[in-house]
Amino acid sequence: MAISEENLSDEELVARVQGNNEMAFGVLMKRYQDRLLRYGRRFLAEHSHIEDIVQDIFIRAYQNIQSFDTSKRFSPWLYRIAHNAFVNALRTRQHTPLLFMNFDTLLSHPTYEEKLENKEEAQHMNAMLESGLNTIPAIYREVLILFYGEELRYQEIADILHIPIGTVGIRLRRGKELLKKLLHSATHYNTH
Repeated sequence: MAISEENLSDEELVARVQGNNEMAFGVLMKRYQDRLLRYGRRFLAEHSHIEDIVQDIFIRAYQNIQSFDTSKRFSPWLYRIAHNAFVNALRTRQHTPLLFMNFDTLLSHPTYEEKLENKEEAQHMNAMLESGLNTIPAIYREVLILFYGEELRYQEIADILHIPIGTVGIRLRRGKELLKKLLHSATHYNTH
């Protein structure tokens, strides 16, 4: 009895795509389309061509699929392609270079990986992200999206963003602090 492609892991599907099974790539697209659209909407906020950018991400992924090492996880590889595409879209929209240079990447930080305590905490952070995401700098916004929205681990985020794992923790903490301050200020302002 043949195994349905929907039941295969991402990496098994990639191996089939590498063996010229184009239908397996369609399964991957179906799995990741909504996730990448959500990631793009949160990262780019007011960008109107997110669907087109996501299609370009899938095209790039397909064009480079032969270089993917199936002994590694597929999702961080795909999110790295998405990260590059979304950063390029931000640069194009703003017509200015984005300065992602941050001293956090130059300094060594101890690795302390925060764990989601429960689903309630994740839902609370997602609600905060939805209401204040556009107001925080992109270097913090993206880490928050990948951790809370996409539920990726620190190492996966570090691989996607090409930053040290300690920097992921620092940016996550600073992003949460900024978001809480902004939302507190907005709440305080609205009550007066």
